[in-house]
Amino acid sequence: MRGSTSLLVVLVIAGSIMSAAQTLTPQLADAFAKKIVLVQKMADETSPKDRATVFTQDETNSYLKYQAGALLPTGLTQPELTMLGGGRVAGKAIVDLDVVRQKQSSGGWFDPTSYLTGKLLVSAVGRVVTADGKGHFELERADVSGITLPKSFLAQMVNFFTRTADNPNGSSIDDTFELPAKIRRIDVEQGRWITHQ
Repeated sequence: MRGSTSLLVVLVIAGSIMSAAQTLTPQLADAFAKKIVLVQKMADETSPKDRATVFTQDETNSYLKYQAGALLPTGLTQPELTMLGGGRVAGKAIVDLDVVRQKQSSGGWFDPTSYLTGKLLVSAVGRVVTADGKGHFELERADVSGITLPKSFLAQMVNFFTRTADNPNGSSIDDTFELPAKIRRIDVEQGRWITHQ
């Protein structure tokens, strides 16, 4: 599950502008949760056929809004994702930079967390590349409240927010990760993403 948690955090932090036409409901959140259970169940079954499961953008964001609160790390709220297609995803979240700074900052002149405080909108765009049960994220751009962020700053936040009991050192934004539940690849299309098992 570490890889899926890291992927979720990277996607959430890697945000940008979400479609205004989006409809978020508890019912769509339930539909997303049921599909996750289905994907996990299919991991225990052997099949010669490709088994694809489609998750819509609205289902994903409904789940993030209504059910994922306990899964999100402290200091990260209101995550939203936009599936742009061609493997590209945009996402945004409110990040409490005081939490990041207090837990991780070196306090030095060159530490960007020394200069940014409070809860700010962090967004980014990038490409999710997956094959043969592995994946990685290729960052295109990131910003905080409209100001371009260096990749090193986003990497610092990803490392901080991916720290768990199972992964106390966190993950790097450039890490290759194992896809969970025997997923071979994930296709990101406009408005949806598809797992293939």
